[in-house]
Amino acid sequence: MSRQLPPLNALRAFEAAGRHQSFSRAADELGVSHSSISRHVRGLEDRLGVQLFRDLPRGLELSEYGASYLAQITPALDAIASATETLTEVPRGTVWVNSETLFATKLLVPKLGHFAALHPDIEVRLEASRHLADVARYEADLAIRFVRPDNSYAGAELISDAPMHPYAAPALLQGPLASTRDFLSYPLLKDRTSGTWDMWFALTGEVAPQEVPQSTWRMSSVLAVEAAVAGQGILLVSDEVVAGEVAAGRLIRLSEVGFREGGYYLLQGEGVLRRKAVRVFRDWLMAETAGWRGVDC
Repeated sequence: MSRQLPPLNALRAFEAAGRHQSFSRAADELGVSHSSISRHVRGLEDRLGVQLFRDLPRGLELSEYGASYLAQITPALDAIASATETLTEVPRGTVWVNSETLFATKLLVPKLGHFAALHPDIEVRLEASRHLADVARYEADLAIRFVRPDNSYAGAELISDAPMHPYAAPALLQGPLASTRDFLSYPLLKDRTSGTWDMWFALTGEVAPQEVPQSTWRMSSVLAVEAAVAGQGILLVSDEVVAGEVAAGRLIRLSEVGFREGGYYLLQGEGVLRRKAVRVFRDWLMAETAGWRGVDC
């Protein structure tokens, strides 16, 4: 029986544009021009005799026909990709990862060379941003975010829930810290909107709440770590973030009193793990971070 199939390139162009709701992002994903995506989609619409997209003042939107067609085309292309990947032992392709800047800078970037050596045929495209990519719309294959206990994401996997401890550069200290009260002699750096220092001092039980310096100003997380390394104050930070600085002697832990405020989680779009390259990266990441889950405070 002869199948009535549109050209594969047209299907790929439509499917990518539909997932991203953008011809430009589809063009970036497929490595072609914006005009090529537009031409393939318009040709597909002419062939099918329906309008797949509606032009809006600020972009594109799938029509009712387009949304229905996309829901069937995406699993079909995923199945073809999966069947193709099973024929080769070497995973290859591109993995798009969106991550909070601090995690990307301190944990991912130092390890990516190791991943590249293990899997030279997989290209990791890492975006460090405060903006959370919408993995449901395939703005990224995987996203990494710090999540507090009062928030949650369906299907998210815990990467790290390392406790927070106070750290400082050795050169900052004027002498041994004999008690928690000695911390008040130094600037207390803050990188979060929550009252982390209040919580930590409460755990020690040695400083009254009204004695803890209060400030509404905070640095970005990356700048706060760099400020601590530069000897500008003491920072409460989760252990995994500064593991490299501790190993290099740039920071030291000042107390064994610690607590958790949340953890880093991995978010993924539906069906992305059907791609072998994404599965390989996910498995590698979880193995690399296994030591940061379930650590005692």
